[in-house]
Amino acid sequence: MSATLNNVEDLQEFLQAECYTSQFRPVELKEYLKINDAIYEVDNKAENGMTFSRLLNCQYSDTLKKMDPDHLVALVTEVIPNYSCLVFCPTKKNCENVAEMICKFLSKEYLKHREKEKHELIKNLKSISGGNVCPILKRTVPFGVAYHHSGLTSDERRLLEEAYSTGALCLFTCTSTLAAGVNLPARRVILRAPYVAKEFLKRSQYKQMIGRAGRAGIDSVGESVLILQEKDKQQVSELISRPLENCYSHLVQEFTKGIQTLFLSLIGLKIATNLDDICHFMGGTLFGVQQKILLKEKSLREITVEWLRYLTEKGLLQKDVVDKPKDESFHITKLGRASFKGTIDLAYCDILYRDLKKGLEGLVLESLLHLIYLTTPYDMASQCVPDWMIYFRQFSQLSPAEQNVAALLGVSENFIGKKASGQAIKKKVDKDIVNRLYLSFVLYTLLKETNIWSVSEKFNMPRGYIQSLLAGAASFSSCVLHFCEELEEFWVYRALLVELTKKLTYCVKAELIPLMEVTGVLEGRAKQLYIAGYKSLIHLANANPEVLIRTVDHLSRRQAKQIVSSAKMLLHEKAEALQEEVEELLRPPSDFPSVEASSTEKA
Repeated sequence: MSATLNNVEDLQEFLQAECYTSQFRPVELKEYLKINDAIYEVDNKAENGMTFSRLLNCQYSDTLKKMDPDHLVALVTEVIPNYSCLVFCPTKKNCENVAEMICKFLSKEYLKHREKEKHELIKNLKSISGGNVCPILKRTVPFGVAYHHSGLTSDERRLLEEAYSTGALCLFTCTSTLAAGVNLPARRVILRAPYVAKEFLKRSQYKQMIGRAGRAGIDSVGESVLILQEKDKQQVSELISRPLENCYSHLVQEFTKGIQTLFLSLIGLKIATNLDDICHFMGGTLFGVQQKILLKEKSLREITVEWLRYLTEKGLLQKDVVDKPKDESFHITKLGRASFKGTIDLAYCDILYRDLKKGLEGLVLESLLHLIYLTTPYDMASQCVPDWMIYFRQFSQLSPAEQNVAALLGVSENFIGKKASGQAIKKKVDKDIVNRLYLSFVLYTLLKETNIWSVSEKFNMPRGYIQSLLAGAASFSSCVLHFCEELEEFWVYRALLVELTKKLTYCVKAELIPLMEVTGVLEGRAKQLYIAGYKSLIHLANANPEVLIRTVDHLSRRQAKQIVSSAKMLLHEKAEALQEEVEELLRPPSDFPSVEASSTEKA
């Protein structure tokens, strides 16, 4: 279901579906363009796609003109605080700057609007962040303004979104991700520039953003305003008039996550193991429907044969011995099964195998650093740009055992020091290893300090990015564990990775992990329960909800009952698992020699 798809017929054929199309929109949307202080309405019937609407009524001081050349303050104050407004900005930094700039020029009257709710929001932001609150949000929230982008933690985003939905916040400055991911409509949507980062807007992105305008049941009309400079006029004219982009299959373009993984799964799950069946399956994919457009020079069978050969050469598949060539079939190798069971991106399965094998030669267990390095996601390392001064500072604080880890990887303090001081380096060191070790330092520090805010400050990284890194590492650690379970040579990693995955998943002091297994218990609540004397699952399962309410601050009766019932259920599941183990141990084996068999043998 979408408003931004063009080639629906391809998807209809792929899904074997009926297609229902409607032009109905519950709230009328009016599109405007702003050039200097003139506002034009988008009009497809007009010669150049727009007609003059009005001049923006703004009396700006010289200071305000300098600070706000695009008249954002004038555009938003026509709407807020009684109605909501979204301002889409090209970059995350721009979101923060725009939010601060707007608040500098808003009158003190805005502070009184829903004052109590905004005060409560700041209090809640402090509470979820262990007493920390972003200084920018601290300044903007009292005016009903906040920025929204991936640099925020998930808890911060949730609180801000709730406050916006209830009307306590009336203005978000945000990046384009909000348009596609979160349903937060507004009376007016303003596009700060026709760019996402440095890329010019696509038609589908533009439609997604302006589609936020108009709240069903609240507004009678929605408005979008795209701010543009004279230099972009031609491109914007094309943007508002051209059709939406087509949707194409990426099965072959993203081959390691696409076609290779698909073939490995098909053969691993025994859905299709011979060439004819795999070709037949490929015919039912979106790529199969679009193959004549996407890859004209090759047939679907030729593409299938080519990729099966590649997976065989890579040691992930093996051909079965058959009498007739046309009956060609395949089975999955041990490495292939490990990659498939661990859902490892095939671009990295060779490197992972090599890294784990090398780790066996000298695994450093005096600290968690070596294990963390092995479970730091490869894809995040390839996008990382280290701050060399911070890297050098962190490196110089390593213990001898931790320096051994870096030495095993071929990274020395001397090398990092030269990078930090900008000196020429003769020795070649693998960039991906250096970047991955840097992210390992971030994760290692986070597991020691369990505080995203202090680690964010220490490494000068957005706290939302650190949270994503932690979630990615926890997920990848679990994948590496499943990978190792399929390969006997990596038996040593199994127990180690079970514990590390838990640590990365919860990222709290070890004593709080059992409490956080309970539904509804996050780090803050786990600390409260631990201090109140509830130190294990057994304590919680036997707790009285009424006593919990009295001993733990800000705990509702409903939450207390949920915690106790969830703990009881978990305890019951663990007891059942142990009971099954006991029964299994006491049950006579199926191949136990019978009395009759013994008598026959004697005779």
